[in-house]
Amino acid sequence: MTLRSSGEAVAKPASSGLRWLLDQRVLLSIAVLALLPWLLPSKALAVNVLIYGVVVMGYNLLFGYTGLLSFGQAAFFGAGAYFTGIAIGRYGIPWFAAVPIAVLLSTCLAAAIGIVSTRTRGIYFSMVTLALAQLVYYVALQAASFTGGENGLRGFTVDRISLFGLQVNFLDPVNKYYLLMAFAALAMWFQSRILNSPFGAVIEAIRENEQRARACGYDVERSKLVVFMLSGAISSLGGCMLALHLSIVPLDILHYQTSGMIVMMVLLGGARSFFGPFVGAASFLILEDVISLWTPHWQIFVGAIFVLFVLFLPKGIWGTLLDALGIGKARR
Repeated sequence: MTLRSSGEAVAKPASSGLRWLLDQRVLLSIAVLALLPWLLPSKALAVNVLIYGVVVMGYNLLFGYTGLLSFGQAAFFGAGAYFTGIAIGRYGIPWFAAVPIAVLLSTCLAAAIGIVSTRTRGIYFSMVTLALAQLVYYVALQAASFTGGENGLRGFTVDRISLFGLQVNFLDPVNKYYLLMAFAALAMWFQSRILNSPFGAVIEAIRENEQRARACGYDVERSKLVVFMLSGAISSLGGCMLALHLSIVPLDILHYQTSGMIVMMVLLGGARSFFGPFVGAASFLILEDVISLWTPHWQIFVGAIFVLFVLFLPKGIWGTLLDALGIGKARR
């Protein structure tokens, strides 16, 4: 830290080497994810980290970078999965067309929810997103002819994927991981472009001081709606990945407990950090995987660990590490 003449503390700029690392964050993130199947106990766990990392990344755009605490992110996660499964299983649409269709429809859902919820602020915003997400849950529960109701959506399978004339066995865990990682890489590139754009500066200005951003001439309401839609689109891509991975869509994916889990993941990894969502997803899922071997009440222990993180590591694992390296202020 340095001091201005007025006595105000200012963070030192990151060194050129660290600045280069930040500029190459997408490539470095992809490199780390490419090693993940060989670092975790199972390929299935690595796939889950990949999927939930994308979902949490979308939520981090809304919560970490814009400062909007939503309790309804499961609606978009589940919508992406359901739309993908319905497109493939009910209408026979190929997977490569089903995924963009599902993301587009989920973005439309995010727009509809965002138009209502972004008119509110603070805890009212959180409660409205929770209520509307639960409405989506009950619609899926009642529309059993399309969604399968309590039994979830079944009856679709993607076992082989054609790439440039080659038939790839999608049921092979390694093939599945790296094919799904391509979606994660696309999502990371897309979010990086958002954050490095003028719009990225606008949403951070809204997070820091919404009234001042409005006084500067920014259309705060429209910006919040746009970022809400972008967040929903990215999280829905994680839902598409889950549908392709499991070949079923459980109803619980839309439940408010899933939204709470997403919030926990982003806080464990570090809100407002680019790679933090994947660190948070890995931390949560590994804790669940290990502790559940000892006791069926693993949620108690994970909840206690989460409370300790909130109290003593409020910036999460990745955010704390970046601060220790002296690049916390430049991690956007």
